[in-house]
Amino acid sequence: MNVNVYQHFRKDEHPFVDMIGGWIEQVESQYAPHLTDFLDPRQAFILESIVRSDSELLFSFYGGYESAERRRALIYPDYYQPTVDEYDTVLFEIHYPTKFGKLSHGKILGTLLNIGIRREFFGDIISDGERWQFFVNKEIAHFVEAQLTKIGSFTIRLEEVNYTEVLRPKDSWEIEQTTVSSMRLDTVISSVFNISRQRAKTLVESGKVKVNWVESVRPDFMLALLDIISIRGFGRIQVREINGQTKKEKHRLQIGVLRK
Repeated sequence: MNVNVYQHFRKDEHPFVDMIGGWIEQVESQYAPHLTDFLDPRQAFILESIVRSDSELLFSFYGGYESAERRRALIYPDYYQPTVDEYDTVLFEIHYPTKFGKLSHGKILGTLLNIGIRREFFGDIISDGERWQFFVNKEIAHFVEAQLTKIGSFTIRLEEVNYTEVLRPKDSWEIEQTTVSSMRLDTVISSVFNISRQRAKTLVESGKVKVNWVESVRPDFMLALLDIISIRGFGRIQVREINGQTKKEKHRLQIGVLRK
């Protein structure tokens, strides 16, 4: 892989860049497809950039439904014709006693992590307002079904359902245009949620902010295209487009926002 590729990505992303290089070499040497775990939007962008620029291989993504945020990628030679079944993704619906309360995205996510499932092994957690579903790697589906019997105080049952029965998610991103003086994490949070820079800085330093599902305590962390920022108590931001700068050298952004 061309060593110059590293300059296009953050230093903390270099191990993932190396991983993609390994996948490319594997597909090229074995002339057979490689399936990844679930990637977040930033990882998918990095994979797409590298495969396009550093090989003649093809790739495609699948997350279970059209607007899926987390998706598995298949990298393959140009002769190959992938099918949906090859993404090895299972859709589970959660059955729980709805008359006694409600589940939440956070409770489901936390429970999956607490039973030892790494974040890259499962995809989106979706709801239509009452019913809940989530996607997992096929290879761990039986383990998940056996281990996930309670979420919070609820006794639950998982049912594997066909992808044609996927819910229409209730929550949807609001698309907004904004300008920011810097791509710093605290600056973007301050601008989008209309709070002071100091309060945004405090939120970051107190561990209430995650970038791409990893806690970030550096207010000066520089955001990049397709990063997703989760702010406890406020919601989420996705950097969808970076459209140059204004005359005053502010960054023009298209963002997606989910406000709590």
